[in-house]
Amino acid sequence: MQNIKVHQVGKILDASTSAEEQAAILAILDQNENVALDLSHCTYVSSAGLRVMLYSFKVAKSKKLVLYLVRVSDDVKDVMKMTGFDKFFTYFNTVDECLKS
Repeated sequence: MQNIKVHQVGKILDASTSAEEQAAILAILDQNENVALDLSHCTYVSSAGLRVMLYSFKVAKSKKLVLYLVRVSDDVKDVMKMTGFDKFFTYFNTVDECLKS
């Protein structure tokens, strides 16, 4: 079983924060660890933020790793459903639930 490292996403995932968030996620993937993105504090995801998640998902998949989403708000889930991005990810209600999976 591979390790899962938790990354706490900030309150807003948009063009102003996406480069920093993406760098942090890729750094975890470069350590050959799965990533659990904890979105419990994230209230807004723009198209730039969605690109970060999708790109990170693709990088993880290419490394045979997984990117999980944890504690995603209903508003963010709605945006992901509208764009079809929800089909790419495995969702968990809590970090503990994700780590025990």
